[in-house]
Amino acid sequence: MFLNKGYPGTSRDEVAALAAVSKQTVYKNSADTQRLFTEIIHGGLDRIDELFSDVTGSPAGPQDLEKDLTARARQFVTILTQPRLLQLRRLVIAEADRFPELGRTYYERGPERVHALLAESFEQLAGRTLLAPGDPVLAANHLTWLITSIPVNKVMFCGSGEHFTRAELDHCADEAVRVFLAAYRRDTQSA
Repeated sequence: MFLNKGYPGTSRDEVAALAAVSKQTVYKNSADTQRLFTEIIHGGLDRIDELFSDVTGSPAGPQDLEKDLTARARQFVTILTQPRLLQLRRLVIAEADRFPELGRTYYERGPERVHALLAESFEQLAGRTLLAPGDPVLAANHLTWLITSIPVNKVMFCGSGEHFTRAELDHCADEAVRVFLAAYRRDTQSA
């Protein structure tokens, strides 16, 4: 309901009807619409580690680094461009001024958490002399932005009706990894 009608357009009575529970149940379990909204957003964040665990783990060895990062990038863009996740992102952004703590929590438990996990992976790769990320968190931000900037920006600005084919998303991921490795792969020739 929040995703479809936004925060201001949603009432607890409508939530009760949609959930097929009594109004009393909704009123008993949530003090007000603001709290209900906050609880729903927080509930969606509890799955972040699970959702991105395969993407943020440590990639394979030197022969498979590009192939492995490409597979992970493709998986990442597929996850991040799921319509419900994009709707949730847009909703949190739209309500960030009204609920700054919720926006901060979403950022810390979502994008910032994913970047921290990727940074750990990049540090491992640096230890194996495969990458030279300098600032691993910044490198993680660079990679995720390279992967998702085109599809996410287009949907954020143009609405949920924008869709990308599998081939278009794969192309974004593949090129992101190519550019990322051009910047961050350790030069083994001079090492």
